[in-house]
Amino acid sequence: MHRRGFLAAGLATVLASPRALAQMKMDDMSGLDMSGHGGHDMGAMAEGAVALPEGEVLRDLPLLANAAGRPGLFKARLTAEAAVTRFAEGLDTPILAYNGTSPGPLIEAFEGDRVEITFANRIEGEASTIHWHGMPVPADQDGNPMDPVAAGTDRVYAFELPEGSAGSYWYHPHAHGTTAEQVYRGLAGAFVVKAKADPVPAEYGDTVLVLTDLRLAADGSMPANTMTDLMNGRVGDHVLVNGQKNPRLAVTKGAVRRLRLYNATNARFLKLAFDGAAMTVIGTDGGLLAAPVAADEILLSPGERIELVVSFGRPGPVTLATLDYDRGWMGPGRPADGGLTLLTIDVSEEAGGAMPPPPSRLRPIAPLPAPAFSRRLVFSETMAMNATGMEMGFLINGKAFDMARVDIVGKAGETELWEIVNQADMDHPFHVHGTQFQVIEHERDGKISRPPFFAWKDTVNVARGETLRLLLRQEQPGRRMYHCHILEHEQLGMMGVLDVTA
Repeated sequence: MHRRGFLAAGLATVLASPRALAQMKMDDMSGLDMSGHGGHDMGAMAEGAVALPEGEVLRDLPLLANAAGRPGLFKARLTAEAAVTRFAEGLDTPILAYNGTSPGPLIEAFEGDRVEITFANRIEGEASTIHWHGMPVPADQDGNPMDPVAAGTDRVYAFELPEGSAGSYWYHPHAHGTTAEQVYRGLAGAFVVKAKADPVPAEYGDTVLVLTDLRLAADGSMPANTMTDLMNGRVGDHVLVNGQKNPRLAVTKGAVRRLRLYNATNARFLKLAFDGAAMTVIGTDGGLLAAPVAADEILLSPGERIELVVSFGRPGPVTLATLDYDRGWMGPGRPADGGLTLLTIDVSEEAGGAMPPPPSRLRPIAPLPAPAFSRRLVFSETMAMNATGMEMGFLINGKAFDMARVDIVGKAGETELWEIVNQADMDHPFHVHGTQFQVIEHERDGKISRPPFFAWKDTVNVARGETLRLLLRQEQPGRRMYHCHILEHEQLGMMGVLDVTA
């Protein structure tokens, strides 16, 4: 039976089972909360939801200090542990934090550096990992779910940042069965790999904006995921920028700023536009484009990043706001994602110094060679009755994730064509560990289109009803993950294992 049919009958159930499917016995279904916010409407900020202060000065993320003491080595410690913060006046919120902050500290290193980061897992009773999202690290350093760090223990992640790897990466947990909860409770941070020779003018600055979302109960706590959250992915009541709601940034008239935007939410799709400022895309997940591309709006699905150059030519307030985007929604309470102001930039009447123009060329991007092999991955959702109740799954090629099963065997250094077919009822952002890929084309309703710019990517949205084709090459052997980056869907089965052989 089709998933929408079950929802119409009020029979959807989504609780994790050992098979990474959602299952619940029929006699447990009474009193289930089908809403996303404990029964409140998600159309705007939920009725009764906690109000957060707005308009504070945008804070910079704290830098993770390099303890190495010599060039070419970045050495530090990241501790994941329980903490308490205040998002709203008078309310203490228990969170998880890296080194006491959420988002975690900003890591900055240079291509060519060696990185040695000691991860201390101090989350009581839970294993965790650090996944270096998008970074070309060895498989045994990637923080995969088959390589957990037990509660109360440490491990060192060590890897080299190869030449040409400059880009906007991030880090977050990837433990089996707890990734979604650990991320929405606060564990995520930005990792910027800088180029030794950066073509973007230094006068633009380099501002990191980590976008997360938050749901608070009246007592300041974070409610657990509901059934709607598990079906659609968790979407909070508030979108935060560097942990703040609609902070303000002051610039002079004529200023040009380089902004790195990170979608570090569990499941929120962010269609973004600046009101009153010209926006140019200069980079994506895997670093700079070949050349700048002007844009009126951008879509960031969960896990994606983008680098922008924004020009503030007239005085007055400029806002970064969301536009509506229908990514598909199961059940009641689809959030009204349009019209949210995320950031306000106050442009002064006084002009600043002259700004150099962005370069017409940023860096060469060589197309990957013709593929030696093709693969087809089909996304689907399923719900079915069995003897004990109802079972729901998010599947790739008809299978739910099994950590003990290898789904694909590839070869290091060999280019492959991957065709991602989304037969599900909603968009699914697709992520591959260990490498960057090149999107070749989209196909929907029989129409083929090219991406708006040629880029290195590690996460890409696959719209419902769409077939997406990409070229991919893994350079390092070992087992890697590929999955939907709606974290609740990954956790409920939409993930597979790729074994890359030498």
